[in-house]
Amino acid sequence: MNISEFIESTNLSKTSTAEDIIKLCEDAKTYHFPCVVVPPYYVKAASEYLKDTTTEVCTVVGFPNGYSTREVKQFEAINACDAGAKEIDMVININALKNKDYDYVKEEIETIRDSIDGHVLKVIIETCLLTKDEIIKMTEICNETFVNFIKTSTGFDKEGAKISDIELIKSHKNEVLEIKASGGIKTKKEALDFIKAGALRIGTSHAKNIVEE
Repeated sequence: MNISEFIESTNLSKTSTAEDIIKLCEDAKTYHFPCVVVPPYYVKAASEYLKDTTTEVCTVVGFPNGYSTREVKQFEAINACDAGAKEIDMVININALKNKDYDYVKEEIETIRDSIDGHVLKVIIETCLLTKDEIIKMTEICNETFVNFIKTSTGFDKEGAKISDIELIKSHKNEVLEIKASGGIKTKKEALDFIKAGALRIGTSHAKNIVEE
């Protein structure tokens, strides 16, 4: 197994500099990561730096809390794609989910999906804030909306991905939906454990360390 193929090298730090993002992109070129995840502010620069490589640029929408309106998220997503992003990681409206307003959650996802011209959409559900029933419900909604990935976590809340979350999602997802595990994954062993459990992508700010172990 070439673990690099699973890694989304991530820097979403509030204090990241242009030099940090260039280093992130350099590492991605060296190790052939499928994707880098950067703040919206850096999408254009990262896209230009990674032009003519196999590494795509991803950014976040509704991040990290998810409670901005559907219209705001739609604007963010379109703006990011216009700047060069090929993949979007969007945080769901957790308030709506907690209120069992499933139609809103589903329509929001569909709005973003239809706004990004066929680019990859990953739906962040923030598993640490959800019950098992809510994780199952979000997996079902992601099945129904034909998004590319369901993603466990932002990495900005109280806990990141857990193996049990991946196993739960895997047991309820369809054959099309893929899983991205993120939040707190720092070692090669941890990454491999999540891959074995069913994750196709690993979001981590420790990408270089993982592949060099």
